[in-house]
Amino acid sequence: MLNLSNLSPSPGSRKQRKRIGRGSGSGHGKTATRGHKGQKARSGSGIKLGFEGGQMPLQRRLPKRGFTSPFKLQYGVINVKELDRFPEGTRVDRQLLVDAGLVATKYKLVKILGEGEVSRSLTIAVDKISQSAVIKIKAAGGTVEE
Repeated sequence: MLNLSNLSPSPGSRKQRKRIGRGSGSGHGKTATRGHKGQKARSGSGIKLGFEGGQMPLQRRLPKRGFTSPFKLQYGVINVKELDRFPEGTRVDRQLLVDAGLVATKYKLVKILGEGEVSRSLTIAVDKISQSAVIKIKAAGGTVEE
């Protein structure tokens, strides 16, 4: 009968870790699997990431491409259907959307798109809003503040 007192892992499923530098009897003593002398045998040293033995490294052989504008505006985007969670007559702005978890804090600007339907009259005060979203919000009796 199998119970907690006689449980054991299946053979070969558990492997002991290699204990390096614990005497010659361990099979990994003396040089501790580092070989004899050389840069990689020394403590505290090693080969830098991307180093190719003095050959011009790949990241320096390839040309630089592209440009990232520091002035690019990034909008947190949500759809009209997600506004239905707010009660009737609510003023929806960036802070409310961030608190509700609909827009990430990293976005300083918010845009509302027109996917889905909204059934409550809400006052919307965001940075950008699509034409289809404006039509749906006004159809539901809401207002849009620019």
